Amino acid sequence: MPRTVRALLRGLDRASLATFLPAEPAGWPYASLVLVAVDHDLTPILLLSDLAEHTKAIRADGRVSLLFDGTAGLDQPLTGPRVTVLGRAERTDDERLKRRFLARHPDAALYAGFKDFGFYRVSVERSHLVGGFGKIRWIDRAGLAAPEAEGLAAAEQGIVGHMNEDHGDAVQLYAEKLIGRTAGGWTMTGIDPEGLDLRRGGETARLDFDAPLGAAGEARKVLVALVARARTDPPAKPEER
Repeated sequence: MPRTVRALLRGLDRASLATFLPAEPAGWPYASLVLVAVDHDLTPILLLSDLAEHTKAIRADGRVSLLFDGTAGLDQPLTGPRVTVLGRAERTDDERLKRRFLARHPDAALYAGFKDFGFYRVSVERSHLVGGFGKIRWIDRAGLAAPEAEGLAAAEQGIVGHMNEDHGDAVQLYAEKLIGRTAGGWTMTGIDPEGLDLRRGGETARLDFDAPLGAAGEARKVLVALVARARTDPPAKPEER
């Protein structure tokens, strides 16, 4: 089940954010849609406007929850997976986190530099997974156990830039042959110990590795092996999304 939680957080680029409206007596729950990226350790990263109600709420009380809904496209949504993470949101000036979010959401660069926008990180304390009927479990932070890859977070920007600039054909193969998406126009937006993220316009895709990376130096070997697989294996069936 922890792997399911990690897959949902890494694979989805938006979530429902729940906060407490400070102007209401005893606080009133308020839900809103936000764009999200997650760091290598599964920390959610948000870009919020100071004028938004959820940002005002966070300034008064940093406790939040985020619902990641993996049920899109299912005839019976309640049979599909979704996870709610509980944590505390705080503003951050970490440039690496900013870059990771903007790589995931390139259009956000149009307003990310405005004075009334800021980046936030959510320190996850626990999560509640509903994997379908009867598949329900609380998982604490330690139980998520996100794998670590030495040096990968620092090397990520260089790896992603190199793949997009020098090996764009490989990126297209990942999307078309290994994930089953239509061809053309894909870029890599991130790589973490468990897989890589792709984007084309408003469409995102996730390619998981067979085994987690242990260090940044392993990335090249794995990326080359994925190209070889894409050229020899039968094309993946189109994803339902």
